[in-house]
Amino acid sequence: MSTVALSEIAVHLRPQDNIAVAARHLPAGMQFEHDGTTITLSQRIGLGHKIALRLIPKGEAITKYGQIIGFARENIEPGDWVHVHNVTAEAFERDYAFCRDCPPPPPTPEPRSWMGYDRGDGRHGSRNYIALISTVNCSASTSKYISERFRAADLLKRYPNVDGVVAITHKAGCAMQYGGADHNQLDRTLAGFAKHPNVAAYILIGLGCETGQAMHLIEHQHLIQLNGSRKAPLVLSIQECGGIGKTIEAGVRAIAELLPRVNDVQRSRLSADKIVLGTNCGGSDGNSGVTANPALGVASDLLVAQGGTSILGETPEIYGAEHLLTRRAVSRAVGEKLIERIKWWEWYTSIFGTEINNNPSPGNKEGGLTTIYEKSLGAIAKGGSTALVDVVGYAEPVKAKGFVVMDTPGYDPVSMTGIVAGGANVLVFTTGRGSVFGCKPAPSIKVATNTPMYEHMIDDMDVNAGVILDGTPVEEVGRQIFEEILAVASGKKTKSEINGVGEEEFAPWAIGPTL
Repeated sequence: MSTVALSEIAVHLRPQDNIAVAARHLPAGMQFEHDGTTITLSQRIGLGHKIALRLIPKGEAITKYGQIIGFARENIEPGDWVHVHNVTAEAFERDYAFCRDCPPPPPTPEPRSWMGYDRGDGRHGSRNYIALISTVNCSASTSKYISERFRAADLLKRYPNVDGVVAITHKAGCAMQYGGADHNQLDRTLAGFAKHPNVAAYILIGLGCETGQAMHLIEHQHLIQLNGSRKAPLVLSIQECGGIGKTIEAGVRAIAELLPRVNDVQRSRLSADKIVLGTNCGGSDGNSGVTANPALGVASDLLVAQGGTSILGETPEIYGAEHLLTRRAVSRAVGEKLIERIKWWEWYTSIFGTEINNNPSPGNKEGGLTTIYEKSLGAIAKGGSTALVDVVGYAEPVKAKGFVVMDTPGYDPVSMTGIVAGGANVLVFTTGRGSVFGCKPAPSIKVATNTPMYEHMIDDMDVNAGVILDGTPVEEVGRQIFEEILAVASGKKTKSEINGVGEEEFAPWAIGPTL
């Protein structure tokens, strides 16, 4: 068997790394050259999985991206497969070095623009929806029946500027402490969708006796109609209307009145600083942090340079890499906010007898991710390289311009629900295993980390970052993603929108007990 150069079969991210990442499936017995030494693969190595480049003694740190991703459980020989069978995720000290590496603002580029909806109240939308917001699971079916009436009758064909009537339904709304943490967080999340820039009008639909009362939501979140009046929004209560059927008829009549006004809204040219980008990774693999995530980081930097906002969530998938973000914080106070959230997650998981390293998932591990540290180091690449300007709570409105962290769980639908509630009007979702996530009312751009999966799931993927493994520069793919963000914000449909995905993925985070 002939010997090849390491660069032909794998990616060696940093000179100090003692592993490399396979760029394709590699057979057992293959030989490659590294630092003048011939190394033989002791077994088959899958795409995205790690190869030892030298002897790694038991207990020694394993490094990727120049950072610790775990420790050798046993002696690992050159050419061995490095994964969960011989790696452990031990605790280690991180130097937070607050603000030490905070970068200066990026140079001012040539201004870019997109075609969006200027709501006239500070909101700027990429889509034009009417939302039916269920206050409780008990009104979820009724909300869906109303939206389905419009789809079934093709009534929206007469209103080409309306993207749809979307039912925002969920499994919560009751059996929680009235006025408690879960109640307030659910209110904040629902209000974030009601006020969302991609929502032109909305109706609240409840049962009537639930804990999550519509009036509590309206009063505590200062909800008003979106037509410029100061009136309270329309609320339909199943119990007050006289049952499901009568509520459906009332909802259909209300939407029929809203449609002409919503349809009259036209797209106009807006500067790129009006884009609020939500980022997430799901179904990740060993190449997520090599291809798609750093390319998205480039796009994030390009948007921030335009004066826009980029949101990074999934706090449990920042764990182990948070020290790289605190060093980029604009102030110690901002960095401390992130560490407070990290400490909270350590406490939160401990009271249930779980550990944060329970993530990566089985699918992540099959794709080559071994520890939460490795996953986190790849995940934060989505945030690019600009300064961390703020850290906000789940579903809190994001007001700052620049790179922001939102405290969310790692579970994709729950994470993205919070980010959309915070005001993200466009989403980019990276995936190595093949997530098909969508989230109405915000369009979700899917970026594949490797070409085999992109080609296999072409009907669900929007951008192929796998070309980076074939030599295309990360910066070039990052610019492609940025251009895709502008195009989708201007109305280009994503694959998830074409497939009709996004109405079932609304999943508010419940942090307390169900009573």
